[in-house]
Amino acid sequence: MHNRQRENQSGSRLTDADGRGYRGFTLVELLVVMAIIATLLSIVAPKYFNSLDRSRETVLRQNLNVMRDSIDKFYSDTGKYPGDLAELVEKRYLRAVPVDPLTDSRETWVAVPPADGTSGLYDIHSGSPEQAKDGTYYGAW
Repeated sequence: MHNRQRENQSGSRLTDADGRGYRGFTLVELLVVMAIIATLLSIVAPKYFNSLDRSRETVLRQNLNVMRDSIDKFYSDTGKYPGDLAELVEKRYLRAVPVDPLTDSRETWVAVPPADGTSGLYDIHSGSPEQAKDGTYYGAW
């Protein structure tokens, strides 16, 4: 057999216009590979986005715990509640006001005043109106 002419499994020659042989994927092979990739992505993508949501919830809970702990320490040290989150940073109870992972902002935290009517920051909640995976609203955490 001549070097320039190759035969595939069915015996037909694969050559280009110059008589040189070439190899390539058929359209069917490419479509099969793309269908397999699409199937795998349809399985993996929902799990990926659920893990992103769970990680945001975890970060939110951690941020709330740290800020609430800082508020409690401030109250223990001074006998009064801080005026706002900036005061906690100013007095070094926090290094910086954390970013709300749901709203991607430091400005959306919702401050809760003390129940006794005094001024200050008694508690803190997320400013997100969204609902958590467990059915509660993030603003109620």
